[in-house]
Amino acid sequence: MTNNDILRRLRYALNLDNAGVIRLFTLGGHGLSQEDLDLLLKKDDEPGFVDCPDVLLSAFLDGLITSRRGARELAPETAETLNNNLILRKIRIALELKDSDMIRILDAGGMEISKSELSALFRKQGHRNFVYCRDQLLRKFLSGLAKISREELS
Repeated sequence: MTNNDILRRLRYALNLDNAGVIRLFTLGGHGLSQEDLDLLLKKDDEPGFVDCPDVLLSAFLDGLITSRRGARELAPETAETLNNNLILRKIRIALELKDSDMIRILDAGGMEISKSELSALFRKQGHRNFVYCRDQLLRKFLSGLAKISREELS
């Protein structure tokens, strides 16, 4: 999955308008104009498409955490690249999801997962039980999140 796709899916799942997305980028420490956001939200086959770098998606997710949980003193970011495990972890932190919530969301997205399989995704890289989060799992999670959050808004 591309960062642009993740951004579009989160925007839809959380029912955010453009002003809300820009506010989250600002809270994450990276101001963004409406024109820049429009370019990031385009699909990759549309003219004017701009690839969303890891630093921008990370700023968006950090802004989401700050908006939902409040500002906290964070440990300095490392030069680590953003991966699906980290994206899933940041979404989990922002939305304050428990294991049961994560399993319910994945089930709504069409993927069954056990609690031990889920916890393996959040282990430290290098731990013997660590498992990389594949694109399919992240896609199903975002799909389930959209389905559940849209049902709760109705």
